[in-house]
Amino acid sequence: MPVDTTGRPPTGPVRRAERALAPDLARGAMLLIIALANSAGVAFAGEPGFNNAPQGGESALTFGLFELAHARGYPVFALMFGYGIVQLARRQDASGSSPRQVRALLVRRGAWLTVLGFAHALLLYYGDFLGAYGIVCIAMTWLLLRRGDRFHRIVLVIWALSLVELLVVGGMVVRGLLTGTGHAPLPVGHVGSLAASSYADSLADRLAEWPGHTLTTLPFVLIAWLGMWAARRRILERPGRHRALLVRTAVVGIGIAVVGGLPAALIGAGWLHADEPTAHMALLLHGGGGMFAGPGYVAVFGLVAARVTRPGAVVVRALVALGRRSLSGYLFQSVAWLVLLLPFTLDLAGQHTSPTAVVLVIALAVWLATVLIALRLDDRDLPGPAETVLRRLTYGPGARRRPRRAAPSAIS
Repeated sequence: MPVDTTGRPPTGPVRRAERALAPDLARGAMLLIIALANSAGVAFAGEPGFNNAPQGGESALTFGLFELAHARGYPVFALMFGYGIVQLARRQDASGSSPRQVRALLVRRGAWLTVLGFAHALLLYYGDFLGAYGIVCIAMTWLLLRRGDRFHRIVLVIWALSLVELLVVGGMVVRGLLTGTGHAPLPVGHVGSLAASSYADSLADRLAEWPGHTLTTLPFVLIAWLGMWAARRRILERPGRHRALLVRTAVVGIGIAVVGGLPAALIGAGWLHADEPTAHMALLLHGGGGMFAGPGYVAVFGLVAARVTRPGAVVVRALVALGRRSLSGYLFQSVAWLVLLLPFTLDLAGQHTSPTAVVLVIALAVWLATVLIALRLDDRDLPGPAETVLRRLTYGPGARRRPRRAAPSAIS
């Protein structure tokens, strides 16, 4: 690492041609999972959001939501966030910036993310993650970024211990299912802003909800730390060299997420009955298992990226285009849920006998719209509007342009 305390001015955002494929591919695809989970939460005014009295096909859709969407998308973005912090710092180091300048840049980025998160939560959607990303960015910059490899291996120990804890919770769930009686539903956190009768009421509710929600999401720093560990090894820039690790991670991570989510999915679908304590533990198991979906899904996209021989193929290019503009895509979704699903707006799912089906169709349509918009922007070599704002706030108008040749980066 550089020891010069003056250094050169921070380098501006990374060029499109210098970006690694896997991170953007993962972000673009996983925004569909985010759309499915968040739209259901908005429609059913709960966390997690689901129809608590499903019938027929609604049961199958509810089962799928729990197994594939709820608590399965944000760990991917948390992991990629930690990965990106290292990539941004490495790029600035290589350009000649001093450690102090790099730290200031990342802290400034984190601070503005927190501000944007507050605005997002206040105006659009209580379940904001940007504010938590900003706080975590600042904490990781000060506490973790410049640590050595031995220190960063601590995160692997923490993940191993969390797996042990997950096995204990799983054992308690199995025991409860075998010995308990009752027909308790899964405990759902009611969200007042999503059930409000007017925008003004929802705004007041969100103002009170955002701090608590942000505090509950801060522990994802452990997922982001794993991303930081992976970035130090350039696993996603060189997926072909790490194929064995990626395969193991994909199988184990997704396997744990599927098995861990199974009891809650069955209870939510109405196919399995449990008493109240067991239902509560099943939801804890579901969330803990979802944490492992993060590295599992990211590993899958790393393997896909290693096999891509035509990066210009329309599907790959479309997903990557959205991945490069994932912040804009995420905020676009929140605007869509506000307009389409809340009780005081169109409430498209509220009057249907199959609300889950309607919600999933809307989520898919909104995600496809963001894909098409991102592809159009990509054809014109334009960033997303939210990315433009964050970059200007982070780098300032006078940031140096990147040289034409540089190492690939996972974050802009």
